[in-house]
Amino acid sequence: MMAFSYRFSGSLLALALLVPGVAQADAAAHLMEGLQINGQPLPVVSVNETPLDGFYQVHLKSGEAFYTDAEGNYLLVGDLYENGPAGLTNLTEQARSKARAEQLATVPENERVVFRGAAESRAEVVVFTDTTCPYCRQFHEEVPALNDMGIEVHYMAFPRAGLNSDGARVLEQVWCADNSSEAMSAAKRQETLSAGTGCDNPVESQYHLGMAVGVQGTPAIVLPDGQLVPGYVPAERLADMLGLAE
Repeated sequence: MMAFSYRFSGSLLALALLVPGVAQADAAAHLMEGLQINGQPLPVVSVNETPLDGFYQVHLKSGEAFYTDAEGNYLLVGDLYENGPAGLTNLTEQARSKARAEQLATVPENERVVFRGAAESRAEVVVFTDTTCPYCRQFHEEVPALNDMGIEVHYMAFPRAGLNSDGARVLEQVWCADNSSEAMSAAKRQETLSAGTGCDNPVESQYHLGMAVGVQGTPAIVLPDGQLVPGYVPAERLADMLGLAE
């Protein structure tokens, strides 16, 4: 999982002691500035309180998250659930979704391939796609129906075989085309594109973004609240998930 020399291989690991007796009020600042394992600092981007007294959720630049006590002595890897009146609620996944939505919101529309219809926009989904993926092509056939229901589809690039693959080259051609939406549809029909790959395009950055937000395959659909839905979803079912089914 980790890009560092250590691995989160269990559910509870001992960490190097950072600052003995860290005051509860100062714990987040200490964890943010000096959390480390075996003398190696961790790339912490945020530290948040949890419903458990004395435990904090730590987010790393890699997109991974874990829980630690105020002093950084213990590390808990896994999902935190709340057992409430409505049943189990995955608090960790809620935090992941919130962070995912915030990260995707930083990508401007001119770096996406957007499909919207004449109907008033009621929702927007981000879809990480690869034109060589059969299920991505199947999903693309559903786009007109989604647009008719007021659901915008914002494509981002995710070459599933990596940045040196034929899929990555085709996605670069899509983004380099004069009309990227027409090029996307043509590529999904497995037509040969005439556009080159020499333009400044976001394929590489979006691939890394997809990895950071948990994309493991295509299509990967991200709902407005940041929830990640892996795989192909028919239009009617997706509309139902968005609360827009008629």
